[in-house]
Amino acid sequence: MTAEFPAYSIRLGRVRAVIRARRLHALLVTCPENRRFLSGFTAEDAGIAESSGALFITRREAVLVTDGRYGTQAREEARGWAVRIHKKGIPHEVAALASECGVRRLGYEPRYLTCHALDCIKKRLPNGEFIPTGEVVAGMRSVKDAAELEAINRAIRAAEDVFGQVHSEIRPGMTEKEIAWRILAGLFAVSEGPSFPPIVASGPNAALPHAVPTDRAVREGEPIIIDMGARVDGYCSDMTRTVFLGAPDPAMREIYRLVRTAQRAAEDALRAGITGREADRTAREIITTGGHGDRFIHALGHGVGLAVHESPRLSPRERRVLRPGMVVTVEPGIYLPGVGGVRLEDMVLIQEGGARVLSRNDWYYDW
Repeated sequence: MTAEFPAYSIRLGRVRAVIRARRLHALLVTCPENRRFLSGFTAEDAGIAESSGALFITRREAVLVTDGRYGTQAREEARGWAVRIHKKGIPHEVAALASECGVRRLGYEPRYLTCHALDCIKKRLPNGEFIPTGEVVAGMRSVKDAAELEAINRAIRAAEDVFGQVHSEIRPGMTEKEIAWRILAGLFAVSEGPSFPPIVASGPNAALPHAVPTDRAVREGEPIIIDMGARVDGYCSDMTRTVFLGAPDPAMREIYRLVRTAQRAAEDALRAGITGREADRTAREIITTGGHGDRFIHALGHGVGLAVHESPRLSPRERRVLRPGMVVTVEPGIYLPGVGGVRLEDMVLIQEGGARVLSRNDWYYDW
């Protein structure tokens, strides 16, 4: 997607409506995904202290602030945006822009602007008002348009193709790191690369939801959790399957059945109009009734788009209502310390009358 795509002007118009409604003079956008969503500028940040750019939006101006490394890229990608190359840092340039444009009430994204950067801007604008705007743009991103859904579906297919190939190659004695390396090589061959570092967790390591691949060799009969995703046109996919080499023991098989039952029930219950906490409760009650409620130790799911974790959340704390066009994961899990675990994850599109599972039904056991 480029900034010439009609959606960009529509998105910018929606932001300006918020600026007017909240009586702001400008909005500063520093979240990398929000920056790309609004402008088409694809550069990534090197870290929390090294941003590749920020957007400064008023009722009339749309300015992309970046440094000399990204000037050419910014002008090519962010068509229709004025590009300002800073010399002394983004906060200094933002303050200069605010002074030039007569901005006194400046909105900012509190989760994505460091205290240091905000302090620098405030020092240069002693008479300014600084208004945290919450998740304004992130909320816009939560409902996908047709082009975004197409990119997400391509990312899902890419990840599934790689998983299918790697799954067929796994043998006892291979290490978690070796499997992860094959996943990474496959993802770079068919997509922009991984949407996050893949998780490969076998045996007792499968009891750790965010395990890092190790030199541990996989063995027959034990669970192997593989959590992975691809990125296509900036959009992410996220999938988890738990696989076994040979037959698992009866207890682990029963846990797998319980997780799969909870996942299916949650997918059947999902629809526009319910809250994230209601969706989470559907799966959690099944796992609790099955005797493992205390071992389902994370939320049921999350939104996926330009970020692999974004709004909305399917969690006990999420009171927001799901809307048509949202894409979420459904990923219940049970984790037994020292033994192993099972997590199963699909991506699902929220619709008016229900939900459509976007992930393929392959690689689930029919026990």
